[in-house]
Amino acid sequence: MIIWQKRAPIATLSWILSLAALPYIGLIIYYVFGPQKIKRRRMRRVASKLRLTGGLAAAAANDITPPVTAVQMAKLGTATSYLPPASCSRLEILVDGGAAFSAIFTAIEQAEHSVHLEYYIYEPDHIGLALARLLARKAQEGVKVRLLIDALGSKRLGKKFLGPMLNAGVVIAFFHHTTFRKFRPVINMRTHRKIVVCDDRIGFTGGINITDEEDERINPHAYHDLHLLLEGQAVERLQQVFWEDWFYTTGEQRQAAQTLTATPGDQIVQVLQSGPDNELAPIYRTYLATINAAQERVWLTTPYFVPDEAAMTALTSAALRGVDVRVMVPRKSDSRLVTLAARSYFEELTQAGVQVWEYTTRMLHSKTLVVDRSYAMIGTANFDNRSFRLNFEVSVLGYGEYLADRLAIEFEKDLEHCVRVGRPRKISKLEAFGEACARLCSPLL
Repeated sequence: MIIWQKRAPIATLSWILSLAALPYIGLIIYYVFGPQKIKRRRMRRVASKLRLTGGLAAAAANDITPPVTAVQMAKLGTATSYLPPASCSRLEILVDGGAAFSAIFTAIEQAEHSVHLEYYIYEPDHIGLALARLLARKAQEGVKVRLLIDALGSKRLGKKFLGPMLNAGVVIAFFHHTTFRKFRPVINMRTHRKIVVCDDRIGFTGGINITDEEDERINPHAYHDLHLLLEGQAVERLQQVFWEDWFYTTGEQRQAAQTLTATPGDQIVQVLQSGPDNELAPIYRTYLATINAAQERVWLTTPYFVPDEAAMTALTSAALRGVDVRVMVPRKSDSRLVTLAARSYFEELTQAGVQVWEYTTRMLHSKTLVVDRSYAMIGTANFDNRSFRLNFEVSVLGYGEYLADRLAIEFEKDLEHCVRVGRPRKISKLEAFGEACARLCSPLL
């Protein structure tokens, strides 16, 4: 079974060695956490049907042409993610949960027809309760409210919390229940996406979940994160991603699309969706393609840095040819194992000339990339195997200077709260051993 699975040889070898060394425990681990087949045929059929009845068919005549220098990059995104570039009349970076939640709540408050939300983590805490009450009120006002939440990431939501929303008319669905099916839970293949779309008019995505852990107004030690607000034709692309996940989960199909009336904008972006149903790995490929195309700078921010060989080669090769390559990670993440695994790559990076910076103030949770003044990416995907291949993710790739300049400004602000990793690193043999062991788990992280 393991041999026949199409995956990186190193991942296959890791599983084989684990089973050989720990035959019983390894088998249990593989059974629970190993690669799990998703209903790819159904997903593709759903995607195809939705694109015929959804907004992309209506928008086909309004496809946007990216800058001449980015035509091939846009072709890559369209060929792998099936979503062509679109324009934005408004594109705004929201720094931390306070700004993001304020903007999202305002958009929901102003919604007249529909509110669609998809989240990995939704906690029944202060911010979660405030959102639940708002959604219930909007549903009572006649707005169609659909809430799609991951069954594992939002496992703390119970009937008592969900009841008032359901009674008010909010339609709630759980993505991939974790209960045992044929004695095997769906641990992988989570929806890690964070999407809000109101009235097909305004959309949000980025790294911020629904939890007090992301709101610095409530928790002074809240995660430091970035979110993106979009208006214009690009919102339809986010809507499309939501509907594919919604139909896959509930069977409810989107009604025939109406002609898009969104005002064309000056900014061009491309929504990239990836997941275990798409072997082309759109977000992963776009990361590598943009890094390999860099001429001046590659500034990467990620809370979980566990690159594979190709990603490491792209980063180090860029630095070796003179590109300003900087990688920013949290000094301490919420996963000790991932922190150790990330640090195991630092020596190789710094030897090649990559600047590695550790954010010290809070837990850094933003996921961004700035390449020259040509490309900028922000979304839900971490720089690791889980985001690139196991989870359902969504990111927004911006073309041109506008988004790149704004994310670069945020990167430079964050540098003020970082310490640079020196070379050579001064660590004990025990720490080095721990990092080496954690690195062996990279295919699983």
